[in-house]
Amino acid sequence: MNFAPLPSVDVAAMPSDGFVLDVREDDEWSAGHVEGALHIPMSDFVARFGELTEAADDGRRVHVMCRVGGRSAQVTQYLVQQGIDAVNIDGGMLAWDGAGRPMVTDNGTSAFVL
Repeated sequence: MNFAPLPSVDVAAMPSDGFVLDVREDDEWSAGHVEGALHIPMSDFVARFGELTEAADDGRRVHVMCRVGGRSAQVTQYLVQQGIDAVNIDGGMLAWDGAGRPMVTDNGTSAFVL
């Protein structure tokens, strides 16, 4: 079998206005996330798929994020199979934080990667 390589992007190459889909669980999201990201935990993803298609209905590329890249790779693969322009963010939130990219919390506390 021949599998196409999974489309991915380095954190440094990620556009500051890029559309981010965060598939981490609620406690991870609460600790710190990318401002403006859409949060749909991987465990809820299939049930909440419509939220993503609605948010990305303008054809924007979807940058999929988790902690290190494993869960987001699975979701990216699923999205690509559905015909959605999706890329996996290499290294996930750990790479995002390591690159000094901004993170926020919903309650105003210091953001960190859980």
